[in-house]
Amino acid sequence: MSKLQGNKKEKETTQAHEIRSGQSIELLKELHILTRDGKLNQDSRRKLKQVYHLYQFIEPLLQEIQNDHPDITLADHGAGKSYLGFILYDLFFKERKDNSRIYGIETRDELVQKSEALAKKLDFPGMSFLNLSVAESIASDRLPERIDVVTALHACNTATDDAIHFALQKQAKFIVLVPCCQAEVASVLKKNKGKTLAKNALTEIWRHPLHTREFGSQVTNVLRCLQLEAHGYQVNVTELVGWEHSMKNELIIASYKNLPRNRPGERLQEVLQTLGLEEMASRFFTEAKAS
Repeated sequence: MSKLQGNKKEKETTQAHEIRSGQSIELLKELHILTRDGKLNQDSRRKLKQVYHLYQFIEPLLQEIQNDHPDITLADHGAGKSYLGFILYDLFFKERKDNSRIYGIETRDELVQKSEALAKKLDFPGMSFLNLSVAESIASDRLPERIDVVTALHACNTATDDAIHFALQKQAKFIVLVPCCQAEVASVLKKNKGKTLAKNALTEIWRHPLHTREFGSQVTNVLRCLQLEAHGYQVNVTELVGWEHSMKNELIIASYKNLPRNRPGERLQEVLQTLGLEEMASRFFTEAKAS
């Protein structure tokens, strides 16, 4: 065997080891993680690593639910092309012989139709795709009354809060969020900056426009964490390292533990008042609301 052939064989063996056993090659091609001829290049190798990195956070949550009851329900809110849902189904749900189901919830009908076609092509019968708004998804009889896991990956601006609202109404055991493009809090900080600048030295933290945007993004996620804690969840925040093509890589994982709620609720209100964000209290509600 020539040196060239040896290097080629070694490369193919390395690629085989990088792809998990049982992984659908066809799906990885459809998601552009593999090239059309089923190979890994430098870019796709990075994407595959990122996919598995995200999965390692979610797999233990699914296993915990599996230990409690057999049929797992997961809703991916603001699913887009259902990238996350397909990966989770392929790696965890595909081999299950029960009534577990992944629901991809998306308001753009063309994306819902494309996801439906891909699920049919891949023979993934445990996936459903729904063209629904948040309010519609809470009330819809096409979804069960309770959902075990709610995910929202790079749900822009208030879409993450919509997913939280849905998860709270559906009494989700786990909530997995990768927030993105948090502009609303920053806009309120900017609007009220002139009134608070003379009275509160803390306003210097977001006086400059760049700092307003960055601080607003961080405050948004702090308020979300307090909101979840005020509903009895234990919240962990970590970095989703290198998630594809985005600097927005904060990962929030909330696990329902029925923890004491008064203190985080009080702290949330204090933060809103200190920063002049009282008008946003309804967005970060701390009591269950009827749909």
